Amino acid sequence: MSLSLQSPPFSAISSSSSLQGSLRFSARSTAGNLVKLKLQRSFPQIRASSGFSSSLDTGASTELDAVSSFSEIVPDTVIFDDFERFPPTAATVSSALLLGICSLPDTIFRNAIEMSLADSGCYGLENSELRLSCFFNKALVNVGGDLAKLVPGRVSTEVDARLAYDTHGIIRKVHNLLHLYNEINVPPERLLFKIPSTWQGIEASRLLESEGIQTHLTFVYSFAQAAAAAQAGASVIQIFVGRIRDWARNHSGDPEIESAIKRGEDPGLALVTKAYNYIHKNGYKSKLMAAAVRNKQDLFSLLGVDYIIAPLKILQSLKESVTAPDEKYSFVRRLSPESAATYNFSKEELVKWDQLSLASAMGPAAVTLLASGLDGYVNQAKRVEDLFGKIWPPPNV
Repeated sequence: MSLSLQSPPFSAISSSSSLQGSLRFSARSTAGNLVKLKLQRSFPQIRASSGFSSSLDTGASTELDAVSSFSEIVPDTVIFDDFERFPPTAATVSSALLLGICSLPDTIFRNAIEMSLADSGCYGLENSELRLSCFFNKALVNVGGDLAKLVPGRVSTEVDARLAYDTHGIIRKVHNLLHLYNEINVPPERLLFKIPSTWQGIEASRLLESEGIQTHLTFVYSFAQAAAAAQAGASVIQIFVGRIRDWARNHSGDPEIESAIKRGEDPGLALVTKAYNYIHKNGYKSKLMAAAVRNKQDLFSLLGVDYIIAPLKILQSLKESVTAPDEKYSFVRRLSPESAATYNFSKEELVKWDQLSLASAMGPAAVTLLASGLDGYVNQAKRVEDLFGKIWPPPNV
């Protein structure tokens, strides 16, 4: 996602890999995916050489140009050596990315992994668990450091999900990662730290932000989580639109979701809208990211939100769809600070959130989806450590 250093941060995200040309990274937060990079907005300079038909000579622009004037559009798939199509400006390093790098024989990040496993400070540790944890941290930071050289914006680093219910453990981990980044001369303003939105994670975000350390809260599936994250001052808050919709299609009994459905609204889109209005009406600094967007209509319904993560097939469709000059103004900004100012919240929604009120307000959808997301991240982290245990020591060590 495009975050210039002067703008509020965002990071890209996590996931699987396939080989195409050199290296292809998919970005979703599932175990099968790899890395998400943010899209630069300078498409007029890119379009003529991108393989798509150019609309520059006609005075027309594309749908992608039009929607990019409302929100930052984040591609969830990028081919690293194809910067002309979707030039990345920010990225995320995660356990899923490390797994993807290790699964490919020749990537630009392989050396970063091997250098981590050759670190004398790590392999000198006698305790195997501490040694593997040290390798894991070094690998995240070494890859993150390489990404920081490739993108002008911020790099987000996943914080171990096994610490999701340990506020001080999260803070110690972030401080440790920050120290390692400092050793390779990556400044803190280039960094975000991706933390699950448990109450303990939200509290860790609050304390870290008070130190000037920027955080990215993920796995937000309820208004209570979003509001608490905004009150904590999280730099980025990520809501998964499609996952909430999927849960609603197959389950019932969540008051927040059922209320949205009774109003004739999609529950995922409704949560993004409500969270955006809450943040802007109350003057919080957080930026909102809509993830798991499944189609163009989802994207059009979210125009104005700070960041939208869109699948590559949607981006291709938007980029191939030419919009005449008069038509591009037909795209409507759905979310804005002005509309947020008129949104009415109930007294219960305007409380100062604490652990008890958050737990009481999270419905079965948020509880289930949060737990599922944490399980996926924990399993990925364990797989990385298991893999490092098998391939350590690397050649020539």
